[in-house]
Amino acid sequence: MSKSKPVLTSSLGKKLIMSLTGLFLCTFLIVHLIGNLQLFKDDAGYAFNKYAFFMTHFTPIKVVSYLLYLSIIVHAVYALILTTKNKAARPIGYNQYDGKANSAWNSRNMGILGTVLLVFIVTHMQNFWFQYKFGTTPYVEYQTELATGARQINNQDALPADYTEYREYVDAGFEVIKTKDLYKQVEVTFQNPLLVGLYVLGMAALSFHLIHGFQSAFQTVGFNHRRYNGIIRAIGVWVFGIIIPILFAAMPLYFYFVK
Repeated sequence: MSKSKPVLTSSLGKKLIMSLTGLFLCTFLIVHLIGNLQLFKDDAGYAFNKYAFFMTHFTPIKVVSYLLYLSIIVHAVYALILTTKNKAARPIGYNQYDGKANSAWNSRNMGILGTVLLVFIVTHMQNFWFQYKFGTTPYVEYQTELATGARQINNQDALPADYTEYREYVDAGFEVIKTKDLYKQVEVTFQNPLLVGLYVLGMAALSFHLIHGFQSAFQTVGFNHRRYNGIIRAIGVWVFGIIIPILFAAMPLYFYFVK
């Protein structure tokens, strides 16, 4: 009788699951960034608040969101299992081992980088997702005159007593939108220098994590060919390691120093 382990419960299987969930999370980062770039629009949050409602109420997006939460949990748990198992298998390091000479700093400290990211994600969810769903997110009403495009804005620090849900309709030549003001929530949150610092630190951790993790994930799933490795590394470094983290980090800095 074979004593081989099932693929998904073996170390290789766990690495495969980590790689697949990691690549899925990379895909989400692109989508999330495109939507969040609307924070830079000078429209008092009009475009961003419409995007926020769509992302939290469109059924296919909601399904993907739950898969995202599951992927984060699985990715973190399997990383912890593999790290613990590797340390248990080698309780005493080799006498001649020199980590700096054999691997990059970020590849040796993926656990630390992942822990920083996990703290960041929990803080991010509490500040925005939880507040938007269950907390005290402010309220805004946009009245846009269809003929001229002129817009009037009514802000409140709390939801009106008769507020039930997002509403978008046309009345007497005006487009009217009544919604929770997540844009204002972002603006207020990023007046806290400690949170701004945490977000920038989180994006620095994301950068180092992805510079190693993106290319490593492709190798784990078997996509390892010298013709494509250079392209994969370039995408991992420039797109996921530099451009995306910088743009995400620019958002809290923009609200703290500009808004």
